[in-house]
Amino acid sequence: MLLDQMAKKPPKIKRWTLVQPVEWADSYVSMSEIYSSIACNLDTHILQAALPLFEQEKVEAIEWSFDTLYRFDEVPAWFTDLVSEFSSHNRLVGHGVYFSLFSGKWSTGQQEWLDKLKKLSGEYNFDHITEHFGFMTGEDFHKGAPIGIPLTSRTLALGNDRLRRIQDACQCPVGLENLAFSYSIDEVRKHGTFLDQLVESVNGFIILDLHNLYCQVHNFNIDFADILRLYPLNKVREIHISGGSWEDTMTPPHMPVRRDTHDESVPEAVFEYLGKVIPQCPNLKFVVLEQMGTALATPASQAAFQSDFLRMDRIVKSLARKSLPIPAHLFAPLAGRANPVPLEDPDLHKQQMQLSHILETAANVSEAKAMLRSSDLHNSAWEVENWAPYMLETAMAIAQKWKNGFV
Repeated sequence: MLLDQMAKKPPKIKRWTLVQPVEWADSYVSMSEIYSSIACNLDTHILQAALPLFEQEKVEAIEWSFDTLYRFDEVPAWFTDLVSEFSSHNRLVGHGVYFSLFSGKWSTGQQEWLDKLKKLSGEYNFDHITEHFGFMTGEDFHKGAPIGIPLTSRTLALGNDRLRRIQDACQCPVGLENLAFSYSIDEVRKHGTFLDQLVESVNGFIILDLHNLYCQVHNFNIDFADILRLYPLNKVREIHISGGSWEDTMTPPHMPVRRDTHDESVPEAVFEYLGKVIPQCPNLKFVVLEQMGTALATPASQAAFQSDFLRMDRIVKSLARKSLPIPAHLFAPLAGRANPVPLEDPDLHKQQMQLSHILETAANVSEAKAMLRSSDLHNSAWEVENWAPYMLETAMAIAQKWKNGFV
């Protein structure tokens, strides 16, 4: 019913007055506004929740997970029109899900992903393209869950290679999102610096996901102000806010673990984080509300989504910058091309396959620990000996839930 309605009467989209189109080769400056945005994909419940916001002309940009369209044999014309409208006003950002940036072995799926991105970038004007940190567990390209990797010079080189390929395909600014999941407090403390080094290689930027930080604040008992100091806030071009869930653990200390499941409303603390962070991010351009369509099936949940967006928008507008505009070339793609041969790390690939198998098949934490001790991950850069047992249990739950794909 909704799809028929929107096909006949597409949602209203806020009209913007643009100074001039962005041309990366020139020294133009982009507008210094911060745009209140939603993660908008081809999902009936998301679109039902967002429709009143479109009609009120509140949505100033959309983030589109372009690589999720593989599920659909045909994309309706009205959705293409919706994406095209935001594209034509420089208010479309692309967010990848399935590229698996740190897979040690280059796959045909990754090449196909890049080929599709290149084609889409010729059809739509993406303001920027982003991907998730980590690699996808499981051998099937569209199955698994994003899991962290050891933060070493070898994985840094691999990430640099992959980011350059994404940049070559899209020819626009490229960024990475901070990961919600970590195995240890040491990994939490290193993540921001590693992200900084990664995106520096392509003159890139960071999506700062505030709910991901909320997860780490709780899961590792670290203060938000302390964790924020670990990130290069001058490289934050986009912020995500979302909700999540609590998961009880059987492993001592039996604490509930915060998961980035995107299936609940935004916590009060995340709104507080947003108000604190925006003034510290001088190059911020988009603030995006995310929620899974499966969590927006009822009128009450859709109303809560709309309320969250309007509250986010009020915070953004109250902290509007009074400073000079952001230089348009700040995160412009670099000249030159990536190496014709993709970088691979066979040892890392072998370890990743072993880890995926352990996480997806172990019956309990004790069995997973025993399997890790007898694997190539033992006494390696993964530092599995230092992993918090309750986070290992959580990783098992994530991998076993998603091993058959995001369904």
